[in-house]
Amino acid sequence: MATSVRNPRTVRPRGTRSPLASFGLHATLAVASVIAVFPVLWVLLTSLKPANQAMTTDFVKEPTFANYEHLLDDTHFLDWFGNSVLVAGVTTVLGVFIAATTGYAVSRFKFPGMRPLMWTLLITQMFPMAILIVPLYNLMGDMGLLNQPLGLIITYLTIAVPFCAWMMKGFFDTIPVEIDESGRVDGLNPFGTFWRLILPLAKPGLAVTGFYSFITAWGEVAYASAFMVGEENLTLAGGLQTFVTQYTSNWGAMTAASVLIAVPAAVFFVFAQRHLVAGMTAGATKG
Repeated sequence: MATSVRNPRTVRPRGTRSPLASFGLHATLAVASVIAVFPVLWVLLTSLKPANQAMTTDFVKEPTFANYEHLLDDTHFLDWFGNSVLVAGVTTVLGVFIAATTGYAVSRFKFPGMRPLMWTLLITQMFPMAILIVPLYNLMGDMGLLNQPLGLIITYLTIAVPFCAWMMKGFFDTIPVEIDESGRVDGLNPFGTFWRLILPLAKPGLAVTGFYSFITAWGEVAYASAFMVGEENLTLAGGLQTFVTQYTSNWGAMTAASVLIAVPAAVFFVFAQRHLVAGMTAGATKG
């Protein structure tokens, strides 16, 4: 029986792309990269423009740092920055600790009310932020925490901890239970096992938890604007709103502040990024 033989040049190994498909893929990635980078680049360029050129579409003709000087010398930016560092730092530390201990407890131990606890954490994520502003405002007012950093910290923890606890539970589920058993054999109590043996293995999950908690507190606007009054008490997100009024907009100062606000978040991301993908993947594999 005669058999047909294909031209070897028409048979492409599995997993390879044609030149046209490769070109289309790279062109799409290039366009997507430009779209993603352009707004950030434009903000940076606008922050270097003189005030009378802030709204023009021209690139920087006369670069100046006057907007940054005005921001640092004539506004409460440094106060806002300090308030944000305090709130975001404490939120990150407490958020990581609470989420890690909660996730570990639910992953390793069986106790009454465990399922209702996890469902409660999940359900709290379903409510839009706008709905929670009024009840949280009333609660903070009754406790005397309005216009206090502690009030914002507690509020941000209610946002970050439920999601992070679920994620950390999924991550701890991937760590073998035999490690806990070896810790108990060596005489460690449950917290000692968690602190000395499990946490060092959970760095990717902790990185994701810390990054999410930090970003939640660093860039949040609604609660910060509702709970904090007085320019010296505002966080960075609330302070940006002072540059836009009903009649005027100080785009130079706003773009300069946006650039400086992005720097800590970028630095945090650089240090955490090598753990982020592994942590998010591991946390999503089991639940």
